[in-house]
Amino acid sequence: MEYFASQNTGEVCVRGSNVFHGYYKDPEKTAEAVDSEGWHHTGDVGTWLPNGTLRIIDHRKHIFKLSQGEYIVPEKIENIYTLSQYVNQVYVYGESLKSCIIAVVVPDVDVLRQRANDNRVKGTLSVLCNNPQVKELIRSDMLNWGKQSGLKSFEQVKDIYLHPDPFSVQNGLLTPTFKAKRPQLKSYFKPQLDDMYKHLD
Repeated sequence: MEYFASQNTGEVCVRGSNVFHGYYKDPEKTAEAVDSEGWHHTGDVGTWLPNGTLRIIDHRKHIFKLSQGEYIVPEKIENIYTLSQYVNQVYVYGESLKSCIIAVVVPDVDVLRQRANDNRVKGTLSVLCNNPQVKELIRSDMLNWGKQSGLKSFEQVKDIYLHPDPFSVQNGLLTPTFKAKRPQLKSYFKPQLDDMYKHLD
């Protein structure tokens, strides 16, 4: 992941009497979280600041590798794509056996309806989300923002699926602090993610 302890940066590990010793009757899960020396690997990536405080800068589990060996930080890409006026929410996804990334996009309803009216495109939000021209308009704008922000070609999405309903706490796709629940998003959109990769193969 190109984080180095020599640069005061790396995974945050903690040890002590106040740290849990493992999961109840689950040695396999315990071994994933606590190493042989008793260090609990938090999954957070931190960096020591000059004043001696620790800043969390990343999360190990949210980073994944593509088939060609390139690492992807989805949250960084998502933050860039939400700069697009058409994008309300976005979930960037990739797999280690694939060479590209894809995304689920919840469009900004007001902007999309206005653009559709300007171009005399009729239909409900669901109909607009299934319109190939609308999809390409949004993806093109996302790619432009990605280019302006310095994303490399492998960090740009190759396909998107437009979803009319926002991710929310109520539908189980956001945490109470409004952060994306990535495992749930992956499970919820599995048919669409599989379909996008199928058409890209």
